[in-house]
Amino acid sequence: MSERYPGGIITKSPATPTGPFETGTAPGIWTLDQQMQFKQQGVWPTAGLTPNYIEDMFSTYLYTGTGASQTITNGIDLSTKGGLVWIKSRGSAVDHALADTVRGANNRIASNNTAAQIAGGVTAFNTNGFNIDNEPEVNSSSTAYASWTFREQPKFFDIVTYTGTGAVQNIAHNLGSVPGCIIVKTTNATTNWIVQHRSSGGGTQRGLLNSTSVFGANSTMWDNTNPTSSVFTVGTNADTNQSGNTFVAYLFAHDAGGFGLTGTDNVISCGSYTGVGSTQQDITLGYEPQWVMIKRTDIVNSWVMVDNMRGFFQTADNALCANNANAEAATVSVSGAMQPIATGFHLYNTNSSVNASGGTYIYIACRRGPMKVPTLGTSVFGLNASTGTGANATVTGGAGVSDAVLVKNRGAAVGNLFAARLTGTGYLATSSRAAEVAAGTTILQANPWDVMNGVKVGTTSTITNASANTFVNYLFSRAPGFFDVVAYTGTGSTTTIAHNLGAAPELIIVKSRSNLNTEWNVYAAPLGATKYLWLQATNAQGTGVNRWNDTAPTSSVFTVATDTSVNGSGYTLVAYLFATVAGVSKVGGYTGTGTTQVINCGFTAGSRFVLIKRTDSTGDWYVWDSARGIIAGNDPYLLLNSTAAEVTSTDYIDTYSAGFEISSTAPAAINASAGSFIFLAIA
Repeated sequence: MSERYPGGIITKSPATPTGPFETGTAPGIWTLDQQMQFKQQGVWPTAGLTPNYIEDMFSTYLYTGTGASQTITNGIDLSTKGGLVWIKSRGSAVDHALADTVRGANNRIASNNTAAQIAGGVTAFNTNGFNIDNEPEVNSSSTAYASWTFREQPKFFDIVTYTGTGAVQNIAHNLGSVPGCIIVKTTNATTNWIVQHRSSGGGTQRGLLNSTSVFGANSTMWDNTNPTSSVFTVGTNADTNQSGNTFVAYLFAHDAGGFGLTGTDNVISCGSYTGVGSTQQDITLGYEPQWVMIKRTDIVNSWVMVDNMRGFFQTADNALCANNANAEAATVSVSGAMQPIATGFHLYNTNSSVNASGGTYIYIACRRGPMKVPTLGTSVFGLNASTGTGANATVTGGAGVSDAVLVKNRGAAVGNLFAARLTGTGYLATSSRAAEVAAGTTILQANPWDVMNGVKVGTTSTITNASANTFVNYLFSRAPGFFDVVAYTGTGSTTTIAHNLGAAPELIIVKSRSNLNTEWNVYAAPLGATKYLWLQATNAQGTGVNRWNDTAPTSSVFTVATDTSVNGSGYTLVAYLFATVAGVSKVGGYTGTGTTQVINCGFTAGSRFVLIKRTDSTGDWYVWDSARGIIAGNDPYLLLNSTAAEVTSTDYIDTYSAGFEISSTAPAAINASAGSFIFLAIA
């Protein structure tokens, strides 16, 4: 048998690619996972590069205390790679607990006080998380906790311990880049937490993590010396270099690259900005953040910490402060002050903690993941058929963090709920032109997204959880190439909107959140950028440049023109973006035959979700799913453009391992001879 495959590209033995781009040759044996990731983003891996991804280095993990030892599985390898675990009770006024692999398990320090390290807290570091004991700082029964894990990795985060000498000394580190921020704490004595930040004087100034105090000049903390890519300097001050004391230093990189398939993506930034008060502003990072810590440096103010698992200041106060032991939002009110956007975060209004006019602010921000292109549909899309409980409940079903949910009561004539983590507690109805509705506690719980998997639904609503009612729930995770959510504000003028899909969107669904009587506009790649559809209606495709400006989307932006329903001046809008990922999802089109035909999506075990719309004539937006049944018999369907209950007595589609099959009994709205159709299928 030949040891060289056709084309001379793939050889029996692995080899190094000759260049980073798809046009370069890449001999060797490549896994399916590697091929799909590299092809999806249009690159081959750089020679000798092992790609790094933020989801392997950082995690915000929420959990509920049990009062007994428990294991937290967040997917971060701390045992072999090393790192820091930072834990704070959300509901109780107890100390922060910081534990790291360099000082070892059962040693914790609190960012909100000056005390030396004490025993307890994190009892073990594992290859996929950590163990905790029953200390109230980490595990009181029925108490909600937030944990943030930073894994050691060059160009992201490093931990260094050293012994003070009382004389100026250089401390070696392995960050592999110039630190953007350094935080130092004595571990065997009572001292302040000392902070150096590149945007606040570097080695000439210091801040106190355990205090609201301003940053100030200090020549003895760092000996007026900025750090380098290999060392940082401590001076003669006892808080950073008391002779005989032991110290730990946490080092955070700044825009150092090192991540993604090409090794050039940034995942952590240490920057600054000036507040503008009532005038809104965007803070540009070049990516969407998932965790941000902000400190106002010119006056007394707290170290505010937010993350996308607890709400990121959507419509609730979800702030925790590194400098105090208070429960969530007990001392800092920042409701509605900021929101993550595709390229950074947006500041909405005057707030002393984040955007006072003329105030100076520093921050540390971590990029949102995942960065890997998915290889399994089950890792990014979950679905289940449930029965309402009439009591608060969590709808689950996806394998990862749920970023959007579509819920439909199967038996009642009520609207379909579409909601997203990025937009908070409100929801839209896919069959309605109405503005976003504040959900209220009967539809969604007060903070519906602060769970690791799924969404929290309310009590008696027929929309989500009425007792004995039956529902179907679709849970979408944002992931490169598969799905993204973008919240933006309209300008009234043609503009581009940044996104993080990592591929050109093939299906874009846009809705105004703030204004009544605006259509759900849909872009579909098979139709082109001059065409649009309305999700809430049966209309055939429309033609006009006032939606997408006759401009196809790219892997980084999509274009909206002047129509108020996609870009009304001052309107707040949301866009849901889908694309094709090999073996995971397929956006496509087909021509009807009037007879049985198969739609090949490139799957191996059939479709779990199918959405179909006729485009050349009127037709509903049909939805089928495997939770309710895609079988060789009758298949229940729902309509996104209607409040009607599901229809169970038809056999319009059937199973097909590579995608789905359209049966000969399908009506014209699904399979008219010579008719044009679009679809979204998810494996």
